[in-house]
Amino acid sequence: MAAQYQIPNTPRVISPTPTPTENQNNSYFAPITRSATAKRRSSPSSSAIDEDSEPDSTSDSSLEQRARAPSRSPKTAGAAAVKRRNSTIASKPSKPQSADLAEHPPERPQINGHLSPSSALPGSSTYWRDISRSPSPLGLIPIHRHWRSIIHRHEIPRKALHLSIGFFTLHLYSRGTTTASIHPWLLGALVPIASLDYARHAFPGLNRLYIKCVGALMRESEVDGYNGVIWYLLGAWTVLRFFPKDIGVMSVLLLSWCDTAASTVGRLYGRYTPRIRRGKSLAGSAAAAAVGALTAGLFWGLVVPSCGLGDEGFMFRGQLGLPELIKAGAGMTGEEQGKAGGWVALGIVSLWSGFVASASEVVDLFGLDDNATIPILSGLGLWGFFKAFAT
Repeated sequence: MAAQYQIPNTPRVISPTPTPTENQNNSYFAPITRSATAKRRSSPSSSAIDEDSEPDSTSDSSLEQRARAPSRSPKTAGAAAVKRRNSTIASKPSKPQSADLAEHPPERPQINGHLSPSSALPGSSTYWRDISRSPSPLGLIPIHRHWRSIIHRHEIPRKALHLSIGFFTLHLYSRGTTTASIHPWLLGALVPIASLDYARHAFPGLNRLYIKCVGALMRESEVDGYNGVIWYLLGAWTVLRFFPKDIGVMSVLLLSWCDTAASTVGRLYGRYTPRIRRGKSLAGSAAAAAVGALTAGLFWGLVVPSCGLGDEGFMFRGQLGLPELIKAGAGMTGEEQGKAGGWVALGIVSLWSGFVASASEVVDLFGLDDNATIPILSGLGLWGFFKAFAT
């Protein structure tokens, strides 16, 4: 009976979380349950299993080849990620910092000399001074982005319009056109153009259409400001309306040609010469003076003798003389003393015209646009000179 009803041996109960000793002896990997994981999080023990350790590759036990379920423990997952990251960093060769800087130097901000957007805000105290004298940054007018060098940087269409007005003025003078018949047309063009410019600021849709039509002739500072054509017409109308004919014509020529020369030469070579003030360099001022002297010499020395004085008043008729007060103080009693004519008088007038053109281009008169200040200040300078020395 004892052999028939033999009592079996007590089976061994294996813990669901085997200890390292059991793991090494039995090579059994029990599944890790959620309850065991939660228990291990709340009370970690020194006998926890190292899940990152690799099984012994020398063992031939078939149980070690069984796939293990991925661990749900955030601690072990984070430790594995850190281990992989450290091994990746260690595998990459490190370069010295100096060599890295030599190969990849830090980029320096590029400065193109144009007005920055933050400095042309209406809240700034120098808002009108900034937008009246300097081109603004790229991006407000679409055609400026497509033709960056021709239109935005060098302003070729705008300068071509400036130059053409001077030649058109000489053409009208050669035909004997009087200034009295010209300035009403200028005023007639000034009123609708100024009204349209005011309306486009009130209606954004009209402003966008305006920019599409004449954007090539505009500076981007004029998107929110007044167009330079308004100031151009105002300056030309003023000198042709209130000054003698030769001074009025010369003032328009100085505006047309000297301003263009100063802008072109200043942008090309201004960085190599001292700066006189913001946006004005010695190179640009010298170019304006040279072109102004050459323009005066051609007008009074070539155009006026060939086309005649006309029926309007001229202040310079080829003769210069010292005022009587200066002659008396210098002891000059002769009638011909203190007088100059011919090429000498023409040279003096040319040099003075160049100086006036350069000074009017440099000066900042209450922040007004130079298309208005150049002809008016040039006309005042020439009128005062001839009033004192012309005979």
